[in-house]
Amino acid sequence: MLKFALAGNPNSGKTTLFNALTGSTAHVGNWPGVTVDKKEGVYKKGPEPVEIIDLPGIYSLSPYTPEEVITRNYLLDGEASCIINIVDATNLERNLYLTTQIMEVDIPIVVALNMADVLRKNGDTIDVKTLERRIGLPVVEISALKGDNIDLLMERALQAVKEKRTGTSILKQSVIWPAISNAEIALKLKDVPAPLFHAIKLVEKDEIEVKNHPAEARAAQAFIKENVCKKEENGIDAEAEIADARYKYITAHFSSTLTRARKPSYDHLSKSDKADRVLTHKIWGLPIFLVILFLIFHLTFSDDLFFIGAMTNGFGGHAETLAEHPVGYIFFGGGLNTPGMILFNLMDTFTGLIGEGLTLGFEAMQAHPGLTDFIVEGAWGGIASVLSFLPQILVLFLFFSILEDTGYMARVAFMLDRIFRRFGVSGRAFMPMIMGFGCSVPAMINTRTMADEKEREATLRVIPFFTCGAKTPILLAVAGAFVTYFKIGNADVITYAMYLAGIVAAMIALLVMRSTTKRGEASPFIMELPTYHLPGFKNLMLHLWDKSKHFLQKAFTIILLSCIIIRLLSTFSWDWSYIGEDMDRSILASLGQFVQPIFTPLGFGSQIPQYGWVFAVAAVTGLIAKEDVIATFGTLAACLGAVLSQEQLDGGVAQVAYLIEVTGITKAAVISFIIFNMLTIPCFAAVAAAKGETAKGKFKWTLLFWIATSYIAGAAVYTVGEFVWPVAIWVAAIAAAVVGIVIYNKKMNKKEARAKLLGQ
Repeated sequence: MLKFALAGNPNSGKTTLFNALTGSTAHVGNWPGVTVDKKEGVYKKGPEPVEIIDLPGIYSLSPYTPEEVITRNYLLDGEASCIINIVDATNLERNLYLTTQIMEVDIPIVVALNMADVLRKNGDTIDVKTLERRIGLPVVEISALKGDNIDLLMERALQAVKEKRTGTSILKQSVIWPAISNAEIALKLKDVPAPLFHAIKLVEKDEIEVKNHPAEARAAQAFIKENVCKKEENGIDAEAEIADARYKYITAHFSSTLTRARKPSYDHLSKSDKADRVLTHKIWGLPIFLVILFLIFHLTFSDDLFFIGAMTNGFGGHAETLAEHPVGYIFFGGGLNTPGMILFNLMDTFTGLIGEGLTLGFEAMQAHPGLTDFIVEGAWGGIASVLSFLPQILVLFLFFSILEDTGYMARVAFMLDRIFRRFGVSGRAFMPMIMGFGCSVPAMINTRTMADEKEREATLRVIPFFTCGAKTPILLAVAGAFVTYFKIGNADVITYAMYLAGIVAAMIALLVMRSTTKRGEASPFIMELPTYHLPGFKNLMLHLWDKSKHFLQKAFTIILLSCIIIRLLSTFSWDWSYIGEDMDRSILASLGQFVQPIFTPLGFGSQIPQYGWVFAVAAVTGLIAKEDVIATFGTLAACLGAVLSQEQLDGGVAQVAYLIEVTGITKAAVISFIIFNMLTIPCFAAVAAAKGETAKGKFKWTLLFWIATSYIAGAAVYTVGEFVWPVAIWVAAIAAAVVGIVIYNKKMNKKEARAKLLGQ
């Protein structure tokens, strides 16, 4: 099968094109030997199926980041039949820099001028025929977002693979060309594939090339010294000379094919630039981002749209009356329900009907009551408590996808760079962090874009603090139960506050690490800000489908198995005799009571006499998969079914509220439970990803960091919230830690300064 590789700059629309070409055939794996996303799919609309490989987005083929190395190695190993080079047509000059490097490889290439629709909207035009003639490659104007000319692009690519292609370069007018030509001859004699590309990299003193071809590298540098530097009074920087030559050629020969409707000026700003004046304002930019975040959480989790019910007593009271109707509760609560809450109620009703249907089915078959109880209330009850939150998770993910696809998230990274640097990391760290709101696994993988090892490891450690989709049910159920039982606060405000608490904890942890064990300067952060554009509906739906598929797979595998095991352990004693509703005699109860004292400083330990171990068990099962926390609550609540109504059995929030009631856990302990589960060791999949991204022998310190951070934070929240007087102790401890860090920094600064002087 033919293999077409997609290569281009970040934010050039590469992933959108990949989704448009592959659709539902796409799947994600890892590159051999490394844990960086490898996206593959199949294009089926042509005369023959074509495998599409989505290479990591890069700015250059120089080996500065793992992504650049991966893309470079793939293009050089001969696997690709053709390269489709995606170029942002609205930023032609900058994007064509990578094109001039790809041209030097011996592979057929087609240039896809993406975002042609945006270009036309701006009134700009590109003379495609002239550009195609000058660049010597097939060029096709496309819009990946709208699907324009996608099939034409593939037709040109299929035509291109029929002819063998030899790499070409635009550097022939450069003073460095004789050295490149000489190195190319030497590499051809050794039968090195793509000799032109390797020759240019040798002249640039590329680390990989120098290591692979040391003799040729020495010869190239000797040639430059003898034949090139003699003509230059101050010597020559080959890498800088080559980069400069590329840009000069692009400006002289390619840029002129772009005709703009008006020249850029401060008097005629584009709509995107005008939006940036507000959204990236140095003072108001961050508050606007926080307001946008709050609106997202409000529209996803609130039962009172824009707090109309709270502000209008008449409507609020009427809404509560309507909520008592068998169907009215779907649309009304404290006021008019938000879209996320409406979908939650619909799913909750759906899972409840399935539960009732299963019960009626088993009764019709005259099944043993124990079997009915085990399957309906145990296994299905645990899964249903998690599935109820799937719509809200998808709504939240939809909002984040919209922010990302419009180009706004890139702006947030730009704004936060200035703030992040005070914590010792660059704005580049924001991208994997914000991915953590979806799932920690790809977020951790994305840290490989960061060049500095210490900065990367510090970022990786705090990614789980950004509440992922798996932790969202914990927040929703426990926050909802907190409001339901204690009659305090608002569920969406509490959820939003907990998300912010995770971000604050991450920033504090970064500051501490970058001031102590992970000291270092923040790496440079350079990125292009894409033009704002509306996200494609198909692209968003593919994102949601991937999220739903992943969630459902976990629900009916890991979570189902966990629910079955928990149900078995909670209904049998150590001698495997059936104990019915006497849960305190169960295997699970004894195991829970064994670990329960560990959580005493956090408020859900030995101080809870009756069924207090359920919170300890839920916290432990959450280490397997975070959804298991709520699944465990659902299963254990069902075990106490004699005193639970059907309504309580159907609702995850009602189940947690009931467990709060029967255990007598305090308000401070409930908040501590949330904090602990947000910050502690993530699920097994994230742990495996983190281990793969951490240097050998160092992962144990990451595990210790997660345990210590979550335990200390939970203990602080509980003791201060429950007793108040420990505030003085915690303040003193924090002050001592700050003083210790300052002293340590001064000592390390002196040591580094001394080492620098000795080095000179």
